[in-house]
Amino acid sequence: MSDSNLADHGALQDGENTRSTWAAIRKGWRRKCPRCGRGALLKSYLKVEDTCAVCRQELHHHKADDGPAYLTILVVGHLMAPLLHIAFVTWRPEPLVLFTVFAVGCVALSLYLLPRLKGAIVGYQWARQMGGFGTSS
Repeated sequence: MSDSNLADHGALQDGENTRSTWAAIRKGWRRKCPRCGRGALLKSYLKVEDTCAVCRQELHHHKADDGPAYLTILVVGHLMAPLLHIAFVTWRPEPLVLFTVFAVGCVALSLYLLPRLKGAIVGYQWARQMGGFGTSS
């Protein structure tokens, strides 16, 4: 398979190993090491482990920065805004009830998505050999 075909199928060469982009993103979404899928990716809510405890993959190369926060805002905003409009037009709840329900919903969804999106971004960076991931073991 040529290098262009590998890129088209979501994988890049890593020595003898093939790095599947979608598999790494799925492992990252589950907050697991993008290489082995067994070791923990995060050691606290958003802090990335320096190395995987199972396969010893160095993870400190990641550069997720503000990406997970921007994606969280994008997803939560695009889900909650139409729901807010539908709830208001359909049921016409009291403003305080509407605010309370949607504030709790936005916070809960944001807290759920943020670490998962960070893991997915780290997995994507690992699969595409971005930053120092191309040179690590």
